[in-house]
Amino acid sequence: MGTEISPSHHVLLFPFMSKGHTIPLLHLSRLLLRRGIAVTLFTTPGNRPFIAKSLAGTSATIIDIPYPQNVPEIPPGVESTDALPSISLYFPFCRATKLMQEEFERKLQSLLPPVSFMVSDGFLWWTLESATKFGFPRLVFYGMGQYASNLSKAVYEDRVLLGPESNDELITVPQFPWIKVCKNDFDPQVRKPDPNSPQSQLFMDQVMAAVNSYGMIVNTFYELEKLFIDHWNSKEEGHKIWCVGPLCLAEPPKVELHEPQKTKLPSWIKWLDQKLESGCSVLYVAFGSQADISAEQLKEIGIGLEESKTLDKLIIELCNNNTSKNQ
Repeated sequence: MGTEISPSHHVLLFPFMSKGHTIPLLHLSRLLLRRGIAVTLFTTPGNRPFIAKSLAGTSATIIDIPYPQNVPEIPPGVESTDALPSISLYFPFCRATKLMQEEFERKLQSLLPPVSFMVSDGFLWWTLESATKFGFPRLVFYGMGQYASNLSKAVYEDRVLLGPESNDELITVPQFPWIKVCKNDFDPQVRKPDPNSPQSQLFMDQVMAAVNSYGMIVNTFYELEKLFIDHWNSKEEGHKIWCVGPLCLAEPPKVELHEPQKTKLPSWIKWLDQKLESGCSVLYVAFGSQADISAEQLKEIGIGLEESKTLDKLIIELCNNNTSKNQ
């Protein structure tokens, strides 16, 4: 009779309650499981079905932690940013996750095998306190590539947004002189911070927790962003980044696209296949979980791309239900 071999490592994954933040960590869980590593993923009851469906057939453990009830401004039953009636409620939604810490730590007390390290979303800043209390490293994860993180950090360090320039005037970033930004490229709490505002306090909590964590893993690969990865690691000796992407390649296709099934494919899949066969370029734009893009803004983006004469079509994904309904 064969004997089971216990995993030598145990990794905790804790994604932020947003599909765009969760999906890459689900892909990461598959990579870890393939290497014989035990994986435990924390989420809320409302997000569990989505995660369980994605990890069906794997040995991953899923643990629920209730999202806080009676949070001011947050409607009952909302446990994910895509269910928020307005993205302006992101800040109270995110801040309220701190109330999950006590139950999270209660679950950690009985967790076996011993935890090797944790990967948690950068928005869940308070998980660093828990990791420190239980004696295992915390790695930060944002789900995106390294360019945006590097650029934001450089802008903040060099106080680029505090000059006399207008909100739309282009400003050179000293650490990357070939890159120009304007103040309107950044959120209000970044370009004109109010230290006493809840938004700025939340932002600084997240930044300081990231800085004090063991490091950061990034959904990219070295050859794609070599310059920015080397720049970060040369300046942040105690807060290194590791490339683990593109994580989307870890998820196998759900359905084999045999000829008889092609007639059942969605029209947009058929359209993409046509573009591939004809050698046409397609641009996919995802504005992220905090985007609040109006129909007028989307129209202007489409007009600009069309007039550029470099792209055939534009596909836009919005993570804001209200905006999507207007398209």
